Amino acid sequence: MAALADEHEDLRALLATLAPADLGLPTRCRGWDVGDVVLHLAQTDAMALDSVSGRFPRTPGSWAETGPPASVDEGAAAMVAAERGADPGAVVARWSRAAAALDTALGAMDLSTRVPWVAGELSARTLATTRLAETWIHGGDVAGALGATQAPSPRLRHVARLAWRTLPYAFARAGRVQAGPVAFHLTAPDGGRWDFVPDDEPRTTVRGPALDLCQVAARRLPAASTALVAEGPDAADVLELVRTYA
Repeated sequence: MAALADEHEDLRALLATLAPADLGLPTRCRGWDVGDVVLHLAQTDAMALDSVSGRFPRTPGSWAETGPPASVDEGAAAMVAAERGADPGAVVARWSRAAAALDTALGAMDLSTRVPWVAGELSARTLATTRLAETWIHGGDVAGALGATQAPSPRLRHVARLAWRTLPYAFARAGRVQAGPVAFHLTAPDGGRWDFVPDDEPRTTVRGPALDLCQVAARRLPAASTALVAEGPDAADVLELVRTYA
């Protein structure tokens, strides 16, 4: 929870530097400018707030009104398209309010509580981790559009662990079967080690910088352009399928 609040605060500080025209800058999210990225975060943080408040999926503009989309990506794109063109300052303020309200709601609840989300039920703690990952990913999109550098932080440990824990989901979503457990041995931004090791003997191992792994899982870098090294029967599939979002 502290990591999520800190990630929100970092993005809030970055958005405070924007001039109105900056929201029209293109980002690495194909077809989205900075304003679209912030709108997406406002919409999805509001959806997360509805989830932990027992109102999901009644978020205005969500696909609950028309039925599930063909994919989560299509649903997110449709939500943004439906509200694109709003006043830039209002969009930023809307996201800031939604993020603050989500932090408060999560901080007041038992984080082991099961809550609904776009890919099924999960714990409130896992939902918080997905929101941390999403905020970090899109904070990088905004920073990149501005020509700024997003400094890696220890908070990435939560993102890397999420990517590791959800590998079975990633394989199932792609219709593939894992040959066995996977271990991550990652170098943290400060030079330390982050090891994620299964209870059973791993059959596949991924080594390299944690930042690289997080960027690959965020679909912001291809694995081939990083220093990640994978060995084992699932090596290629892990680097192709690893993800931090539904």
